[in-house]
Order: sequence, then C-alpha cells, then structure tokens
Amino acid sequence: MPTDTSPTDAEAACFEAGIKFGSLYHQFAGTPVSPASAASLETAIEDSIENQPHCIDVAVDVLTDELEAELADSSADYTELTGRFLAVEIVVDYEGCEVVTRMEMEDGYPLMRLESVRD
Repeated sequence: MPTDTSPTDAEAACFEAGIKFGSLYHQFAGTPVSPASAASLETAIEDSIENQPHCIDVAVDVLTDELEAELADSSADYTELTGRFLAVEIVVDYEGCEVVTRMEMEDGYPLMRLESVRD
C-alpha cells in the first residue's frame, strides 16, 4: 500500500474546480435577476470566479427562457437566481492539468459534474 498521501495534480485541479463551483453557487444564489439584467449578471459572475487561482475560463448562461416562464404569472419584474436558471462551465488549470466542469439542470437539480481531466 502506498504511503504517499499527497494529492495528484489531477486531484488538486478537481478540488480547485469544486471550490469555484461552491463559491459561484453560494455567492450568487438569491441575487435578483430579470431577463433584462441576465447578460450583465452573467458577466459579473464570470469575472468574479475567474479572479480565483487556477481558474482559466468561466462561461455562465442565465437561461432567460426559464426566467421569462417563471415571471409570466408573476406581478414582479424579477426573481431570485437559483441553479435552475444557470448553465455554467468552469475550466481550471493546476500545474498543467486541466479540468472542465459543468453545472446544468438534471432531473430538477442543478448538478455540478466533472466533464474531463487532461494532463
């Protein structure tokens, strides 16, 4: 049995990606959002998360069709941001190991998953 318990670069890169998603989701959940403000919120989220170490790309899509459907029967012009209104891709590079992660709705839940690991 190996005695070395240091994480591999791939494991560290995956951990970093998880940190980015935790930060993104919990920092922005509850933010007021409307179809008119969706694009600026996408940019704000991307810029914020890209500031973090090892993060090389963030793509956020606020699903405006979903927002519009939510607001169709509402007297309000906005709602609060939740995972059901987001599709996100985060790319992390740690010591030359690149991981690609995504968050999308799956069976009614905003599932965050590891898409690929490249050395």
